[in-house]
Amino acid sequence: MRGFFMGFFVVLAVAVFGSQAGSARAGGFDCDEPDGVLCAETADSIGYDGAYTGHDEPSLLFYSNTGGSGNSSFYRMRLPTDPKVLPNQSGTAGTWNFQLHPAFWLGMALCDNQSAPEYTHAACTPNSDTNIFDGTDPGGADYIGKHPGSAFLELQFYPPGWAPWPPGVSCDPSKWCAAMAIFSLNQDQNTGVVNNTDCLNTVGIEPVNFAFITKSGAPHGPAGPLDLTEGSFTPSAATDLFMSSGDQLTIDIHDGAAGLTAIVHDLTTGQTGSMTASEANGFAQILFEPGSSTCHEAPYSFRPMYSTSSEHTRVTWAAHSYNVAFSDEIGHFEYCDAITREGGRCTGNSQETVDGDDAGCFSAAFSTFVPITGCIGTDSDFDGVPYQKVWPGTDPNRGQDAKYHSSPVTFTSPLFNGTQNYSRVAFETDLPRIEAPDSGGICDRFTGTNCVNPPPGSNFYPIYTTGTSTQNPNTNGHCVWQFGGPFIKGTTNTFGGNSAAEFGPLLFSFYPSPNPAIRLRTNNFRNVLSSNPCPA
Repeated sequence: MRGFFMGFFVVLAVAVFGSQAGSARAGGFDCDEPDGVLCAETADSIGYDGAYTGHDEPSLLFYSNTGGSGNSSFYRMRLPTDPKVLPNQSGTAGTWNFQLHPAFWLGMALCDNQSAPEYTHAACTPNSDTNIFDGTDPGGADYIGKHPGSAFLELQFYPPGWAPWPPGVSCDPSKWCAAMAIFSLNQDQNTGVVNNTDCLNTVGIEPVNFAFITKSGAPHGPAGPLDLTEGSFTPSAATDLFMSSGDQLTIDIHDGAAGLTAIVHDLTTGQTGSMTASEANGFAQILFEPGSSTCHEAPYSFRPMYSTSSEHTRVTWAAHSYNVAFSDEIGHFEYCDAITREGGRCTGNSQETVDGDDAGCFSAAFSTFVPITGCIGTDSDFDGVPYQKVWPGTDPNRGQDAKYHSSPVTFTSPLFNGTQNYSRVAFETDLPRIEAPDSGGICDRFTGTNCVNPPPGSNFYPIYTTGTSTQNPNTNGHCVWQFGGPFIKGTTNTFGGNSAAEFGPLLFSFYPSPNPAIRLRTNNFRNVLSSNPCPA
């Protein structure tokens, strides 16, 4: 299947991601299209052609006012396992990780003085809270529109077993892999002006730097937005860190000598992989030149933006309000019986009526292992697999739960400066953003009317819980976070036991905009706890 995939890549990339071969749009991150499933979620519609890409990202945020908390984080994680029962086309058997999430990831805010809000191209001072600008008065020195340009890191982990990456979600029939993806925004938020047409046609409105975590620390393909090729997005067992389900990991994200560095150590196998977002590794920023006829990039070493991590350290163009965070990307799998082509649309579905969000579909024959047909476009009506009681911990009968459902991803709260715990946490989900009219919903983000949690059409919405680690010798007896339902074995706190209680009230945030009437709006539900209930 891998040989077939490689030969088929160029045709499929054009069919799914656009016609710009050799760019991010051809390689798997056409962020302003509905099936750009792994891009950072933006505060507003970003498609210069009017498209909107929505991503459901229930997240766990980590806060501390101590220096270092915004630019270094060390996690211990156990990759989830899949049940022994394989999924079937009718949805009555097992549910695997690729059906729950195309990725989960660890995040951090970064400097990019060519990215939104685009008030000035002055250099961004890394690792500094002097970058905090969240005032609401356009005449004030701290006005949010004067914020230094920002990017966002997503250290993404991809589950095995289904359609090959890209444009599917799996690097391998049985192994996990990970990648460093850094997203920026080609727009001046203060004026609404976007970058030049050549940039929009090649790297899109949301350009990405991308590199798999490799055993050597060097990308196996070009990483910069204008340089990305088929090879950049093609995982390789020879060069990349491949991991097995259930492996115990440590993950270290920090500002290194050459730039932002992520190190993943697999304690189970003894292997280590890393990536540094440096000029030497080919990372680059797209230059914001609206008047140019040609898109340009410049070598760039990305570095953390802030010294601390709090309600005031955010990326101004992102839907979410966070800096240091864990997020699970859900809402990207629906069953389908017949498709137009690989990467095309669903034309027949015995389980439900075919609707407009049944896009990015792949056949059972295209899968690397599990032979089912499904779609990974944004599930805007919340009726797909991730919104059913098929997560770990959704069946109080733990025997049945383990037989048909995956184990949860478990991870410790991160440490910063090597040994320090974050003092507070918050739960946040961007449901208002994806329940809005431009995604097919009726949520009024300016008043909060009809913005609901759980989302309309869903039968379940997953939550974060805590438990006690018994499977990792490095964390035995320690508190760990887990994601799924309230009945995971060993759970110690469910934070209300449902999504409405856990994620809390609507959060209204202020954004840069040329229109004063739309500067304040809600994109999230957020619940800030006064302490960290699960220190590492």
